[in-house]
Formats: sequence, structure tokens, C-alpha cells
Amino acid sequence: MLTADQCVLVIVDVQGKLAQTVAEPDKLQQQLLSLIAGAELFAIPILWLEQLPDKLGATSAPLKSVLEQTCTPIIKQHFSAWRSDEFVCALGHTQRKQVLLAGIETHICVYQTCCDLLAQHYQVHLVADAMSSRSNDNKHIGLQMMQAKGAKLTNVESLLFELQHIAQGERFKALLKLIK
Repeated sequence: MLTADQCVLVIVDVQGKLAQTVAEPDKLQQQLLSLIAGAELFAIPILWLEQLPDKLGATSAPLKSVLEQTCTPIIKQHFSAWRSDEFVCALGHTQRKQVLLAGIETHICVYQTCCDLLAQHYQVHLVADAMSSRSNDNKHIGLQMMQAKGAKLTNVESLLFELQHIAQGERFKALLKLIK
């Protein structure tokens, strides 16, 4: 089971025109915003990635405005975040082994990051409704490839309720407001 004190959320490359050309971009944005708010409810650190922002553009405005309140983007050149020393250092600094992975594109940057994290013995949980690709086929194939390597599949609502464990308290009330 996931525990909030062992989780870190990694948001991968939701940037520029690509963030608007993936399948169901508005749904993706909303799910990511809910996921980020949920991570904040549970005091889960967030690592925010951008792939070559000078070429691909900045993180989409709604996400950027929320993320920049608590973190700064980690700029990467490789498809896999693991190839960024800054990311590896930031992830190690959290001292957490359960990685919640979300963002775009599922079959490229998310996939390669996932493979490297698994190779480094992290538990990777794919927040499937908070990731996308330019086509749903590529998203589904990417999810299948990552699951075949050992990643676990989840969604925003299941994840947040798994972290909550109990249907009472102020955090539970805040969680209900967040998902409705």
C-alpha cells in the first residue's frame, strides 16, 4: 500500500503546444490539478520536470501557476528524468521510494523515466488518468509497457483514497471537496 510519507509526485513535461495536442488535454489538466492539490493535502513533495522549455515552451499556465507556489521546474534534455543529475539529487533528497508518475507523453518521457526508476529500485505508480499522449493508442501501449516492467497502475481518486485510509477527519473532508 502507498503511504504519504513514502511518496513523491513527479510531473513530467506538461508543456507548450504539446500539452494542448495530447488526447483529452482539458481532462488531463483537471486531473493533474486535482492530483497536485491532493499531494499538497498529504504533504507529498512534488518534482516538476520540463523538457527543453526554450524549444518546447513552458509548463501550461494553469499547472505552472499552482506548481510554482511550492517548487521550481527541473530542466532536462533527455527523455528520461533519471538522466538529469538535478532530478536524481532532488529525488534522493526526498528519501522516498514510492514514485507517483504523471504527465506526458506516456509512451516516451514518462515511459523512459519509469524504466530508469524501476531499474533503480523505486516503486513506480502510474497515475493513468493524469497522463496522456498525442493518441490514446500510444497512451495505452505506454501504460502496458510500463506495467510489463513492474510499474503499478492507479488513478487520481483511487490513489488519494488509498493514502487517506479512513473516512473521517478534516483531511477526509477536504479530500471529498477536492474530488467532487
